[in-house]
Amino acid sequence: MAYAHMAAVYDKLMADSPYDQWLDWVESNWEKGEKPKHVIDLGCGTGTIAIPLSKRGYRVTGVDLSAEMLAIAYDKMRQEQADVIWVEQDMRELDLPQTDAVISLCDSLSYLTEEADVQETFRKVFDHLAPGGSFLFDVHSPYKMLHIFGDETFTYVDDEVSYIWQCFCDPLRLEVEHQLTFFIRQQDGLYERMEEEHWQRAYQPIQLIRWLTDAGFTDIVVSADYSDLPPQEKSDRLFFAARKPKR
Repeated sequence: MAYAHMAAVYDKLMADSPYDQWLDWVESNWEKGEKPKHVIDLGCGTGTIAIPLSKRGYRVTGVDLSAEMLAIAYDKMRQEQADVIWVEQDMRELDLPQTDAVISLCDSLSYLTEEADVQETFRKVFDHLAPGGSFLFDVHSPYKMLHIFGDETFTYVDDEVSYIWQCFCDPLRLEVEHQLTFFIRQQDGLYERMEEEHWQRAYQPIQLIRWLTDAGFTDIVVSADYSDLPPQEKSDRLFFAARKPKR
């Protein structure tokens, strides 16, 4: 299962990720309208977005398919004295009380590798939003799938964990298979080898806009790379902001 072994080392590997930029982008969008009280974080992982939002005064429900990731999120929440509700659930089958806002960051939606799954998730999010509620998310761009992941191999070496990360790209589907081999140091000083496979797919912005519109969303804005600027040819991440009509 994805993020079974990787969950234990995920935060270490993602330590340099710009989480503050994700948080700033989210709150800057909320400041343009009515600030939400309750937020659902889809694909919340180890809670690195959900926990800071909770400490800033939002009521947050973190949703993830990986029980291992949620267990780490729970421990982090207790250490940071935050208050988040954690739910193990598939975003395609979302079943929770209505909320003011839904977010899905850190390319979580890129793990939906079938068009029908993206469309169903958009419909579920729309149904869970109160009138006027916002939906904010980011995904990998087609350019990143083809030219950054491509058929590349990446390596990382550290005393605690090392990995070999191989990417295999299907250019017609804009889909990448990530084959990860981890070497994680154990208490006895020996390294245990673990393997995982992940699949991610990119979609053209016009496709995502159409599916959001079909689900009922309006006021759809597309930007790139943590900014309010429109996507360019070599943009890394695509950011989407959409709203459920008030009436």
